[in-house]
Amino acid sequence: MSISTPNAISTPSTSPTITTDALIIGFGKGGKTLAAKLSAAGRKVVVAEASADMYGGTCINIGCLPSKSLILSAEQARRDGANSTPETREAAFEAAIKEKRRVTSMLRDKNYHKLADQDNITVITGRAHFTGPHSVEIATAEGPVAVTASKIFINTGATPRIPDIPGIHTTPGVYTSTGLMDLDDMPQRLVIIGSGFIGLEFASMFADFGTAVTVLQHNAEFLPREDADVAAAIRAQLEAQGVKFLFNADTKAIAPAADGGVRLSVAVKGMTRGASQACDSTPAGTGNAHTDITGATDTTTTTSPTSNPTDHATMSHVQTKPSDDGEPRFAEPAEARFCLTTDAVLVATGRTPNVEGLHLEAAGVELTERGAVKVDELLRTTAADIWALGDVNGGPQHTYISLDDYRVVWSQLNGSDRPHTVKDRKHVPSSTFLATPYSRVGLNEREAKAAGLDYVVKRLPVAAVPKAQVMRRPDGLMKAIVERNTGRILGAMLLSVESHEVINIVKLAMDLDAPASTLRDMVFTHPTIAEALNDLFA
Repeated sequence: MSISTPNAISTPSTSPTITTDALIIGFGKGGKTLAAKLSAAGRKVVVAEASADMYGGTCINIGCLPSKSLILSAEQARRDGANSTPETREAAFEAAIKEKRRVTSMLRDKNYHKLADQDNITVITGRAHFTGPHSVEIATAEGPVAVTASKIFINTGATPRIPDIPGIHTTPGVYTSTGLMDLDDMPQRLVIIGSGFIGLEFASMFADFGTAVTVLQHNAEFLPREDADVAAAIRAQLEAQGVKFLFNADTKAIAPAADGGVRLSVAVKGMTRGASQACDSTPAGTGNAHTDITGATDTTTTTSPTSNPTDHATMSHVQTKPSDDGEPRFAEPAEARFCLTTDAVLVATGRTPNVEGLHLEAAGVELTERGAVKVDELLRTTAADIWALGDVNGGPQHTYISLDDYRVVWSQLNGSDRPHTVKDRKHVPSSTFLATPYSRVGLNEREAKAAGLDYVVKRLPVAAVPKAQVMRRPDGLMKAIVERNTGRILGAMLLSVESHEVINIVKLAMDLDAPASTLRDMVFTHPTIAEALNDLFA
């Protein structure tokens, strides 16, 4: 059953009221899996989703699956040489967007019907907000619908975090990942604000399509949570694709450029250059006065874009930061001000739990200091019979974590003697889909050292793996951390083709407390990337 959907039933002119066993707010992985399970158990379920474009949740619509579709298309364009000319680039990008839209539309439709076609489930399209401990009002296109439920599950996901930069909300050409994945025309130049893994996936993807990509990082360290050797290898790989990095860069303002693109005013600490007109005061129409920054005095590790307007983001109008009396300031690190012009900007500065407009206070649901719904190890909120699943509860932002959140909740509803809890969750792996994927699980060397553990480091260049040579993908490295006396696997970092598959083998071994010798002596098929674990753990 459905209300306000592509197959909508008519809604009465008076506001309807629905009483149900369970209300799930949000159509994400954890919520939709729970809805199907509750329905199979004979419970009446209402699923409220704010947008018909989000049936199935973030992953299939604006997250992991559409981005991976585009990444694979970009890799194909690079392999085929389709990124070499403007005409072939545009054609490859157009085909990739078309395929991405086909995949997401198909998956969205299947997810919708998987729930809405069940007699026990009513899908309502509209924004929900609490009106009491067990009551919610859903604003649909036809009017409000009141829902009273014995149990309520918040599954609203996360939304991009937008920094407070003047012009960021009003300037055309500034996108979050959602908008950038749905462009009709490929940007020739792209500036990415933020060098976290989401930003780097998009940098790698667009570089493969042939876009000139510049990444702005607010501090001096690249991937500060990763081991230095791993971070250096990832950066080198991206730079080999043509991605440029500018470190210690703070975006001060964003505005439309005279040529129809986007203009960014960026302050870079650790650089000095002769003073000139500030970006903020640049008259319209002077954007062609390009200044190359490669000659600037640089006290940081910085790779600078060129000044060619057909290449990377163009920089001009450099200014050193003066003191209050107008004289140059020497006591503090120098700061240069640059004006960047580009065709598009991606804001990739993280995601924040999506709680806006839920009126959680009406139900007695509290938030953490970081703005997530506060939950215990059973994912119970501070209100009775209300749970929170997925990104909204502040846990790791992965679809497979949302699925495991479903297991935590269902184990309480089905009468298990010992419910599954978040503390039972072991060794969460992650993968970043760069040109050479990077996957890791457990502790890296930096973390093992900080914990005071006695460990040995295992390393293997991917070039030593026969299958990688056969695939003509020899770039990268494999690294593992093993406890010295016990042989316990503490963690692994795989920058390698097919690492997103192989990392699950390492995770399984860690979950089973298998020593490193198990993977060292495992019989694998040949030739595979997985058999590299024999040598890595030798």
